[in-house]
Amino acid sequence: MTDFAAAVTLVYGALVFLGGIVGYLKAKSKASLVSGGIFGLALAADGIAGLVGWSYFPRVGAILAAVLLAFFGFRYARKKKIMPAGFLAALSLAALLVDVLALLV
Repeated sequence: MTDFAAAVTLVYGALVFLGGIVGYLKAKSKASLVSGGIFGLALAADGIAGLVGWSYFPRVGAILAAVLLAFFGFRYARKKKIMPAGFLAALSLAALLVDVLALLV
């Protein structure tokens, strides 16, 4: 389960990173670029760490996913826009659940 969770965290990090780039290209949002870059790289590094056997990776991934879930969940509740807030809230919830399951197994 931990290898699966690490792979999910790595892919999730890549998607967050790419989302930051897309946010910058579409809306010229430097905040999207910076936050997407920081969170995306942190999540990808956490996923790689999990694949090489670092035992703390599900905790770090769960914390980062929970922060992003809170941010995008609030933004979706306020604006009711599927892209990007609803999509990233759902993606964050899925990543959070996978990391929590990896902690429990």
